[in-house]
Amino acid sequence: MKKNIYEELSNEELIKKRDLFKAVSIGFGVIFVLAIAVIVYLFSAKGFKNFSIATLIPIFTLPITFVPLLINLSLLNKEIKSRDLKV
Repeated sequence: MKKNIYEELSNEELIKKRDLFKAVSIGFGVIFVLAIAVIVYLFSAKGFKNFSIATLIPIFTLPITFVPLLINLSLLNKEIKSRDLKV
């Protein structure tokens, strides 16, 4: 029985997939920080009275998409470490 889904990949495919996940997670992190900055700006510019709750939806949905990506990145790093790859 397989430990994880990445055991069947070759070393090159494993490293390529890890680099892709790392780049996507950095991109999501930057978008998340920018979204928080926009929300803080909107709070300070408009005040709390004229603020719609719908503007908070991106802030709440980004972590939901970010967590599975980090879990897969962690699995990839564990598989790379178990194969003793020097990257």
